[in-house]
Amino acid sequence: MPASLRLAVRNAAALTTGLAHTRGHALTSRDGFLAMSGPTLLRVLVVRPDPDPADVAELALLVKRAEARVVVEDSFGAIDGTALGLTARHLPVMIRPPSPAPRPALRVEPVRTAAEWAVAERVVVDGFPLPGFPTGAALPLALKDREGFRVRTAWRDGVVAGACLTVETGDVAGLYWVATLPEHRSRGVGRALLNAAVGEFPALPMTLSATEQGLPLYESLGFSTVTHATWWSNPA
Repeated sequence: MPASLRLAVRNAAALTTGLAHTRGHALTSRDGFLAMSGPTLLRVLVVRPDPDPADVAELALLVKRAEARVVVEDSFGAIDGTALGLTARHLPVMIRPPSPAPRPALRVEPVRTAAEWAVAERVVVDGFPLPGFPTGAALPLALKDREGFRVRTAWRDGVVAGACLTVETGDVAGLYWVATLPEHRSRGVGRALLNAAVGEFPALPMTLSATEQGLPLYESLGFSTVTHATWWSNPA
C-alpha cells in the first residue's frame, strides 16, 4: 500500500471515529473496517487491502441488517459490493505534499462559537449537500472541542458563502465537505477555503476525496490522485 494512501485512510478513520462518538452512533471496529451505525446512515470505511473472511462476513451482516442508507468506502478494491446489493461509484483519493499555499482571495474565518458552528453546519448540509441531517446531527457541536477537528467559513458579500472541515492526525491533515452555497458558486469560494486550509498546515501533507468536477481545482493547488476509491451504496 502506498504510504500516501495509508495516510488518507488513517485520517478518514479518525473522521469516522470522531463523528460516531459525537453523534452518539454505534462504532464497530474490526481489523479490516470501521462502521458507524446511526438511524439514517450506516457508514463503513475499509481500512485494509486484505480484510480477513470473518471481517467480510461481519460487514455483510451489518449491511444486510441496515434499515438506513448504506455507504461503504473502499480505497483498496477489497469488497465486492454487488454481492451485498450495493452499487458503485468511483472517487479520486488525492494528496498534496507539504508546501505553502497562496493567501485566500476571500475572507476565511475559523469557527469559534456555537452560533457560528450552526451556520457552518447548515452551509455544509445545504451546499455539499448532506441530505437527511437536521441541524446538530451532521457536524455535532461536540466536534468543536475534539482535538484536530476544525471548521472554517468563507465569506462573500458580507455573508457566509462556504464552509469546510479539516481533521489533523499528527502526520497528515484531511479536508472534508468543502461546500459552497448554490448562489455563491463559481465565485472563488471553494478556492479560498482550500487555500486557507492548506495554508494552515504547510508542514503536513493534505488528503481529500474529490469529485471528478472538483479535480481541476484540486490539481491546480498541487493535489495529485493516489487511487480511485470505490464508494458502494444502496439505492436511494
